[in-house]
Amino acid sequence: MSNRYILDDDNNVRKVRTSFWVVLRKILMFIVVTASLSVVYYLILACFFSTDTEKELIQENRMYEKLVPQMQEKEKLLADVVEGLELRDNRIYDEIFHADAPSINPFMSLSSLSGIDTIPDTKILNYSKEKLDRIETVSARVEDNFEAIFAAIEGENFVMPPMVIPIDNFSFARTGASVGERINPFYKVPMAHNGIDLIASTGEPVHAAADGIVREVVRSRKGLGNVVTIEHDGGYITRYAHLADVEVYRGRTVRMGSRLGYVGVSGNSFAPHLHYEVHKDTVVLDPVNYFFASLRADEYVNMLVMAASTGQSMD
Repeated sequence: MSNRYILDDDNNVRKVRTSFWVVLRKILMFIVVTASLSVVYYLILACFFSTDTEKELIQENRMYEKLVPQMQEKEKLLADVVEGLELRDNRIYDEIFHADAPSINPFMSLSSLSGIDTIPDTKILNYSKEKLDRIETVSARVEDNFEAIFAAIEGENFVMPPMVIPIDNFSFARTGASVGERINPFYKVPMAHNGIDLIASTGEPVHAAADGIVREVVRSRKGLGNVVTIEHDGGYITRYAHLADVEVYRGRTVRMGSRLGYVGVSGNSFAPHLHYEVHKDTVVLDPVNYFFASLRADEYVNMLVMAASTGQSMD
């Protein structure tokens, strides 16, 4: 507290004591006024002056304001296109297989990552080590397999198997059931399916998968319908069934890519497609295992999944 003196009515000097609360009030008033002035000064500076960073942010915001409507429009267009494709695929598969179309990207699920933040670091490290050890083991096995393949290729008696898809511009999305027990579309019971169904439009050309000799031409209204069987070197045989028309004859020598006929629905065929088989020394092989040279890696993986997951054949 501070002291001051005054002259009273009797001309005597008297001390006047200032109270504590008066002093405290003055201090608070000073603080409030100072803070208010600081805020006012800041607002004035913020309104009329901008830093370089603020100017850059303002320019970016203006740019984003222009881009966002365009991106929203494109996103809506893409969503409509994807929805249309899904409806079309589901309609096709519903008509042919009585099931929804399989996923185009079967390995793109991220649901397993939802709880990763709760996993202790030690478990992540141990898991990673075990995973790397397994990968190294598998890599060594793959390397051994490649060495065996290269050794077989370099052998004098090696013959390349038929490795070409017999339909031009084939998309993996048109892959049907492959070798194994599949539901027969007519009898609705599991039956052996010795080839792969390649969905195509009626009239699409069918080509030879490799060089060979036509050993059999069958024209029939039952079973596999119109069929061409080709014998290749190395004990391989390929069979092309449900053809609409046949353009080759028995005993003719054909080259890889030679036109054999056209896709059709002859015989017991549920819809237009090519039933394609591969045999070696009378053993039934899965043709999908020989298509990797005709597709990109991601397309081939999706083709494998679709061939294995399609539960109903088309013949």
